[in-house]
Amino acid sequence: MLNKALFTSGREDWETPQDLFDELNNEFGFTLDPCAMPETAKCAKYYTPSEDGLTRDWTGEVVFCNPPYSRGKQDAWIRKCAEHSANGGVAVLLLPVRTDTARFHDLILGKAEIRFLRGRLKFSRVKTRAPFPSMVVVFRNNNNTTTRRNK
Repeated sequence: MLNKALFTSGREDWETPQDLFDELNNEFGFTLDPCAMPETAKCAKYYTPSEDGLTRDWTGEVVFCNPPYSRGKQDAWIRKCAEHSANGGVAVLLLPVRTDTARFHDLILGKAEIRFLRGRLKFSRVKTRAPFPSMVVVFRNNNNTTTRRNK
């Protein structure tokens, strides 16, 4: 019998751990969190679901994106981040590791830098660690498509 937790989180809103965000922010200097709630936003400029960050112009922004984790929603956010990169921007996503999916092979692999995070994240406002591994995906105009494992 397979454990359903390995394939679905049952949640949409995994708030990024502050220490992970701070580490990435020190490297990238984020200016926009396009899929946030006021209580979970990591940047001064952010969009809530009702403001629909997917339909907004991100020109000139350095984007941190921790999109909803349910099936069917991540593809649009990954595409938007890739498009932002193709237009000269930088977009960094926090995603569950799903290397067996078409999404990973078609939208990420060979198109972005991938950083596999060691262990399971302890997301903010959650008592236990995530039921899935996580990765940081970096889309930037220089097409740096390295893959690495964080220690």
